[in-house]
Amino acid sequence: MKRYRLIFAILTALTSAFAAQTPPATFDVVIYGGTSAGIASAIQVARMGKTAVLIEPTQFLGGLTTGGLGATDIGNKRAIGGVSREFYGRVWQHYQQPETWTRQTREDYVSRRAALVRLREVARGETRQTREAEPDEKTMWTFEPHVATKIYDQMLHEVREKVTVVKGERLNLARGGVVKQGARITRIVMESGRSFEGKMFIDATYEGDLLAKAGVSYHVGREANTVYGETLNGVQVAHTVSHQFRKQVDPYIKAGDPKSGVLPGINVDGPGEEFSGDRKVQAYNFRMCTTDVPENRRAWEKPANYDPQWFELLLRNFEAGDDRVPWNPVWMPNRKTDTNNNYAISTDFIGQNWDYPEADYATRAKIWRAHEDWQKGLMWTLANNPRVPEKVRAEFQRLALAKDEFTDNDNWPRQLYVREARRMISDYVMTEKNCTRAEVVPDSVGMGAYNMDSHNIQRFITKEGFVRNEGDVQVRVRPYPISFRSIRPKASDCTNLLAPTCLSSSHIAFGSIRMEPVFMVLGQSSATAAVHAIEQGVDIQKIDPAKLQVRLEKDGQMLDFESPPLVPR
Repeated sequence: MKRYRLIFAILTALTSAFAAQTPPATFDVVIYGGTSAGIASAIQVARMGKTAVLIEPTQFLGGLTTGGLGATDIGNKRAIGGVSREFYGRVWQHYQQPETWTRQTREDYVSRRAALVRLREVARGETRQTREAEPDEKTMWTFEPHVATKIYDQMLHEVREKVTVVKGERLNLARGGVVKQGARITRIVMESGRSFEGKMFIDATYEGDLLAKAGVSYHVGREANTVYGETLNGVQVAHTVSHQFRKQVDPYIKAGDPKSGVLPGINVDGPGEEFSGDRKVQAYNFRMCTTDVPENRRAWEKPANYDPQWFELLLRNFEAGDDRVPWNPVWMPNRKTDTNNNYAISTDFIGQNWDYPEADYATRAKIWRAHEDWQKGLMWTLANNPRVPEKVRAEFQRLALAKDEFTDNDNWPRQLYVREARRMISDYVMTEKNCTRAEVVPDSVGMGAYNMDSHNIQRFITKEGFVRNEGDVQVRVRPYPISFRSIRPKASDCTNLLAPTCLSSSHIAFGSIRMEPVFMVLGQSSATAAVHAIEQGVDIQKIDPAKLQVRLEKDGQMLDFESPPLVPR
């Protein structure tokens, strides 16, 4: 065994040495991160006649869009244009083909979905008149994961002469991963030693590793309300009413005995001062694709390292009388779902991701694995534990993982839902004021339209001795423009970088912006700006803003529109 390890070490060293001696590959635009934003960036660079390399650290492209998030979150779909809307148009085209409906008919899906939408409207007190109008266009916003992959592959294939796709290459997070001359990045270096030179760079990752290693200012966690004059930022104990405990649940290992210790996942230090800032980030999970089709259903499996103590709080919550089914499966075509978090204890692994944004790869891998173990263990518990109410167990036995999705990963989603990590601090920070249109920017490069949405951030013990969640905020917005200044750094930090996925935004505003179609929009706009900087021969901060907006509108981007005032619920 030692001999094989030595041989492997020698081969690895030789490979790295060879890569280090290989001249850097040179492109007009270097895009790090094959997320939806990264793909949209690459396509736009190519369509503007320049070359791009799209570097993805893993072996698959598309991030959350191909990783299980098929129930598109956006709000008013009129806000989405350009490459992003083109993608959803291609989804519509795909499902117009009769042969794509293998588990149900298209008519059955449409009628079932319409009925579910109407039920939600009634539950929320909405009517057709109170909801904002959406254009009657040939788009579809729900899809199976493999369909998103197919469409992205097609779109990239169409620009293959200009776009080079590189998979399985991670940025070297040690010293030397980003090489700069003054305030300009000249090249980036991967762990393998492989390097890429470019005139412009785009960080399209969820984590913001490139911008951080380039020395760009950023923030992790929540700002205090006072920082940007907000009301929904910072610790939000009083505001957290959704996805909350309805019953009094004991937090101690031995119920009623504080000396016995606290069950895992509970912050014993308390939530912190109301409205104060911290370094904590909203919870992550996996967006599972499940099905109720028996022949396509894979039963939940008990993880090898299953720890029952992690699920004791869940079982006590049921025994206290909360018999809600704790998940939110939204139906996709062919009797599949995009399944998300719901209620007090669900798929969000609350409080277990705070170190993820700035961690090294090994630590991130441990956090990722812990999230996977939690969610798999949760599903098995809900389907099998006799302490779970029978009606709840029945639901988790009726639905299980779809066998024909994520076939290269045991049918489990390949992307952890990194809802929030680093956020750049630039000359302009998007805040709650933008989301309510109390402040409207003139330099729009796209629009946001979804709720200001933060998932829970921590669990704590009340002074009465019971468990509560903290951090969930869900407040509606009016569609609003997103500033160009928020997707590029300060000139003193870097003059040839853009960051569409880790843009300059407060925690609560990012909760609205962080939607996959908006990331695509901002990815396209970042690419357009990058090409303009190359063509104009200037730093990214000095491009002509009027020319940028003209080109964005020419390419179908929606920059702003007036919408009706919000109707109180």
